[in-house]
Amino acid sequence: MVRSFHRVPAHTARYGEYSGGDPLAPPVPVQEALEAIGADVMAGTSAERAMREYLRRGGRGRQGLDDLVQRVQQRRSELLRRHRLDGTLEEIRRLLDHAVLEERKQLVRDVRLDDDVRAFAEMRLENLPTSTAAAVNELADYEWRSPSARADYDRIRELLGRELLDQRFAGMKSALENATDADRQAIRDMLADLNDLLDKRRRGEDTPQDFDEFMRKHGDQFPERPRNLDELMDALAERSAAAQRLLNSMTPEQRDELLDLAAQAFGSPELMQSLARLDDNLRTLRPGEDWSGSASFSGDEPTGLGEATGVMQDLADLDSLTDQLGQSYPGARMDDIDLDALTRLVGEDAAVAARTLRELEQQLKDTGMLHRASDGALRLTPRAMRQLGRALLRDVATRQSGRLGRRETRQAGAAGDRTGSTRAWEYGDTEPWDIPRTVSNAVLRTVADGGDASAGVRLSTGDVEVVETEQRTQAAVALLVDTSFSMALDDRWVPMKRTALALHHLISSRFRGDSLQLIAFSRYAEVMDIEQLTAKDAVWDKGTNLHHALLLAERYFRRHPAAQPVLLIVTDGEPTAHLDPDGDVFFAYPPDPRTVAVTVRELDAVQRLGVQTTFFRLGDDPGLARFIDALAHRAGGHVVAPELADLGRAVVDSYLTSRDTWHGPPEDFHELLRGRSWWW
Repeated sequence: MVRSFHRVPAHTARYGEYSGGDPLAPPVPVQEALEAIGADVMAGTSAERAMREYLRRGGRGRQGLDDLVQRVQQRRSELLRRHRLDGTLEEIRRLLDHAVLEERKQLVRDVRLDDDVRAFAEMRLENLPTSTAAAVNELADYEWRSPSARADYDRIRELLGRELLDQRFAGMKSALENATDADRQAIRDMLADLNDLLDKRRRGEDTPQDFDEFMRKHGDQFPERPRNLDELMDALAERSAAAQRLLNSMTPEQRDELLDLAAQAFGSPELMQSLARLDDNLRTLRPGEDWSGSASFSGDEPTGLGEATGVMQDLADLDSLTDQLGQSYPGARMDDIDLDALTRLVGEDAAVAARTLRELEQQLKDTGMLHRASDGALRLTPRAMRQLGRALLRDVATRQSGRLGRRETRQAGAAGDRTGSTRAWEYGDTEPWDIPRTVSNAVLRTVADGGDASAGVRLSTGDVEVVETEQRTQAAVALLVDTSFSMALDDRWVPMKRTALALHHLISSRFRGDSLQLIAFSRYAEVMDIEQLTAKDAVWDKGTNLHHALLLAERYFRRHPAAQPVLLIVTDGEPTAHLDPDGDVFFAYPPDPRTVAVTVRELDAVQRLGVQTTFFRLGDDPGLARFIDALAHRAGGHVVAPELADLGRAVVDSYLTSRDTWHGPPEDFHELLRGRSWWW
């Protein structure tokens, strides 16, 4: 076992059990979780639900809440298939049969016994009722001749008393083994005082001093040492309710037998009367416990009353764990999961998996990946968006490397102009080190670790920061993304968002001198920030208004006259809507010639600003292909028809290529509609 070392005053040392979790456990997969949550958010799921879904599914090679629920349910089924509830009745029947057999042997051996007395005793034994309870009650006043038979009959009464007490007070069965009369009297006194105390609580007359006095007299019988009467009642009510559910789970015959036998516990009905009074008090004071439930057992392992009551408690705890792990009730929190119960009932590995998920949820919030907005909704933070963008950009770089034979590059720019910013060194970086920041990081780390920086510091890779550089040419990039319903219908919604996020991260982290505007267009066009776009849900709205999107792009380019304009258009359909002069939307399908004309006119206006244009055509429709090819030819641009998985790579590659090339305004020509009709 791992132990933690604590310093205490007076220069002594004390060891205690380590409670900080497994120090060798793998790290909590925050990045993996963030990427999965981000993917769900981009698919239209709320951040809260996306996080819950990830916790439910689990990560790569890690159990999720659904897996744990399944294990809990399997454990519950195992208990039901293993046990049966007639263990105590079966043991009593065995003791009774052995007692009767020994008594008959004694009657035959005892030659001094009067023949009439022998005949009467044999007749009583021969005509005992078939019911175990009735037979035990019938022999209550029988004068036993065999010492062995009398001992077996006394054990029946003793067993009943210990089992009934064990139902209400766990561990009492073993504690009262070989009990004396004084021990039994102590139990009777405790039950009487306990019931008096509970009666006071029912009347609202109890005081803390009453509880303290009770514990002073009987505290040895409560090893859990409750701190107040409420804690004591909670523990007793939970056990008592489990005993009632056990009774409910028996067959009517078993239940009747047990109730009839209970009167013989310790040879007197007094114990059963005290327990019945206790149950009544607890049922009144704790009505919220499950007093009416039951379970269906089908096993072969006979189980005594006390043990079976413990099994009923385990079943209740497993049901609670199912609810806690399901997290489907209002206000559910991962902190609700009872890790101790999960360890005890399912296993340490299950508790470790649940603790990891709980820590993951907390780290997503503590590290600033998720935050609660003013409307109460959980949302991804800008930091989370940067993390997602970094991961998506890494994926894009991997695809470029695989296709073009290049390695991933993390350089912020190629020309060497310093941006004034630094960042942590990563493997593969070739930028110069920022020496002051690197040494400062080493000094701060050394001091934080308790070292003496004045004696010198030792650098680690985590201390190193590099100088960011960028190319001299600045670009104004407009990314126009089609958000019409067909994009979601054909599974292009998430790749579109991933592409926008990757490009946004590339520009904001590596080319900070560039600017980016995201324009989403469906029936209307709208300028969005990256958080809005990634959280946007698909809405059934007719129209692909490229005309409006180009109007917004032109206005954006005019605000950046000194920058190189780059226009990137991602779409899966021909324009079917445009803005009228009064600002209303005109929609027609198939596309109306007026829509095509105003869209082309606005594209021409944009091109006169010297824009480099690339169309990213999604889908294989021949008519769309001809139309996009004609638009690109008119604009002097390019057409890329990537697979969905390669959309991000294609857009990023087009942006990087556009930054290194400057073309003048394209020549005007009129081939778009010449000899062709608008309904291709």
